Amino acid sequence: MKRSGVLIILAFFSTYVFWGSTYLWNKMAVKELSPLMLASIRFFCAGAIIFIIAKSLGYSLRITRKQLFNSALAGFLFLTYGNGVFVWALKYVDTGFAALLAALQPLFILLLMRLVQRKSLQIKSIIGVLLGLVGMYILVSQNEITTQKGTITGMIMILTCILSWSAGSLFVAKADVPKNFFVSTGYQMIAASMMLAIGSILFGEEWKSPLMWSKPTYIALVCLILFGGIAAFTSFNYLLKNISTEKVATSSYVNPLIALFLGWYFLDEEISLQSIIAAAVMLTGVYFINSRKRDKHDMKPSIKPR
Repeated sequence: MKRSGVLIILAFFSTYVFWGSTYLWNKMAVKELSPLMLASIRFFCAGAIIFIIAKSLGYSLRITRKQLFNSALAGFLFLTYGNGVFVWALKYVDTGFAALLAALQPLFILLLMRLVQRKSLQIKSIIGVLLGLVGMYILVSQNEITTQKGTITGMIMILTCILSWSAGSLFVAKADVPKNFFVSTGYQMIAASMMLAIGSILFGEEWKSPLMWSKPTYIALVCLILFGGIAAFTSFNYLLKNISTEKVATSSYVNPLIALFLGWYFLDEEISLQSIIAAAVMLTGVYFINSRKRDKHDMKPSIKPR
């Protein structure tokens, strides 16, 4: 097998498994650490490592004031709110349930493109949107979910996070940010880390000393930084340059399945028949959205570290 073929296989494994695993790792870490604190530490470490890698590869870290502002705004939409609040919601929502809701991002992007950019919806897109809404209703209408304390709040917050990710996708597609994806993401992560730290302090979160962390928390955080952030993100960008965007987008319906399995296996989370049916309907909707015919003005999938 050619070297490029091996790299493509490894890159798909990374985006499928590593990104699908971030729900488990976040759930493990948030049991002991405050969610905003956790996200702040994760993105600061990942951003610092990315800067070191970019500098060692000879990339310039120079940035204009406009690019810095845009990077900070993207960091807020993707990471400060989109990821930080999502991690907070995992205190109240199972990982598989959260992953299935996150799979609705293509639906949110399509609706925003329709509302903001006035783009017409194709037949496949309309079918995908309807299936996504039906699947979401089936998922959230389960009695064991609606009666569990805090679940409704967590679910609503996750949906607002998906909206934030989607708005960030439309913004970054046209925003003036550093052209090199490593440098751009590094600035987004560092800016988000600072905002998350400020938010953590304002909300009165407890900052637990690393000396008091348990071994599972250390393992989860290292996995989030190295695998969920750097490895998966680099693989995603490699695939975008070498594989069609439709194939890369298949991670949207593989990640939730990985998350469901890992949550069931490691955290003893129950998977009901209704959840399985909801997953099948929602992921079919995502498939219809991702398989629609794209015109030359369609944007590529945004970079969204999980």
